Amino acid sequence: MKELIIILTLLLTNFLHFYRNNSDEIIVFNISIPTAGNSWVMDKNGYTLSDMITSEGIRNWNDQNKSIRTFFYIEKTGKISLGIRARVNSGVSSIKVIFSNKSKNITLSGSEFEDTYIGDFLIKNAGYYFVDIKGIEKNDIIYADVNAILMETENPGSIKYIKDDFYFGRRGPSDHLNFVIPDGVNNVEWFYSELLIPKDQDVVGSFFMANGFGEGYFGIQVNSLIERRILFSVWSPYKTNNPSDVPEEFKIKLLKKGEGVKTGKFGDEGSGGQSYKIHNWEAGIKYGFLIGAKPTDNGSTDYIAYFYDPKISNWILIAQFRRPKTTTYLKRLHSFLENFIPNQGVYDRKGLYQNQWVYNYSGWHEINKAIFTADNTARKGNRLDYSGGIENDGFYLKNCGFTNDNAIIGSEFERNKLNKEPEVDFSELN
Repeated sequence: MKELIIILTLLLTNFLHFYRNNSDEIIVFNISIPTAGNSWVMDKNGYTLSDMITSEGIRNWNDQNKSIRTFFYIEKTGKISLGIRARVNSGVSSIKVIFSNKSKNITLSGSEFEDTYIGDFLIKNAGYYFVDIKGIEKNDIIYADVNAILMETENPGSIKYIKDDFYFGRRGPSDHLNFVIPDGVNNVEWFYSELLIPKDQDVVGSFFMANGFGEGYFGIQVNSLIERRILFSVWSPYKTNNPSDVPEEFKIKLLKKGEGVKTGKFGDEGSGGQSYKIHNWEAGIKYGFLIGAKPTDNGSTDYIAYFYDPKISNWILIAQFRRPKTTTYLKRLHSFLENFIPNQGVYDRKGLYQNQWVYNYSGWHEINKAIFTADNTARKGNRLDYSGGIENDGFYLKNCGFTNDNAIIGSEFERNKLNKEPEVDFSELN
């Protein structure tokens, strides 16, 4: 039996690295947080674009002015031990590791990846935390290649981080408001809502989708520092991510479009018809969104989208599309908030979704209930920085930025009724 224990100990030693902390306790790291999905590069101006982050981890880190920040979420309080898995090409590097306002300088050497113990810490509150790594000295080209931040904890399941799907994980979670249409209201022809982006929340990469429906969506985007768009898309009933594969009888047909609107096909998330208008919408201003749907006599449905800009006090036509092999009115009404640029997932953003109404043969009906949901990145715990709720008699959505104001998926929100019926003269719409 003694010989068996010795053999098992030798075998385990080949797979696990053991350390003793300052209290002479044995440390066995049981969490490995990959830098490839969970780290951002920083310089003196904040987060910055960098090719240091690769699919394997941090590579070619040779600039002392750039540091590495790695995020993770801790659900349960208690003691944790931290470490780092890194290597240097040759020579010796000195780096500083900072966590929870405490720092430690460590020395790295060797061309193979090795695990290095950093220290023990007491976690007093649940929430997002980060480890910063800064370069001090090196006698070769790079400070280090860093594959992972390591952790030892009694509750490994309580540590949340991006384990897979690094592209979507870095983009951050998308969250949604699924609107509850009042009982007895059917054959919805029009869906109206208002959207206001608070000051400084118009982050590049944001899509504030105001009027979603079963076959498409309509909202505004921040595409770059100098370009903003109004976007309206309708999916084809033919299921493919390649728009070139859509048979002629399944293609979305453009019926008309507004001035300055560009139209075309889209793919990668299904396929269909897309339209957008470059328009300098602004944070702090409330805009109106109106989407209509009407079945035709030939088994199709026509969708049309209008955008209201209070600066010009007029409805702007975006586009009208015909979706074949579809006979429906507006259903599955929703709004959502997403970030579509992975490097921008480190910044939080927020939208105020307000004054939702639907119109059918009996007139306007106010919507004041919504169910909060989120995407797969949120549901499997890769990111927990998503929230929604009630604010200023309207709904709000917020995501990204590694914030801690998390909302429970499946929550139902009910705002006060405003009794502010939309002022829409349908006869004047183009």
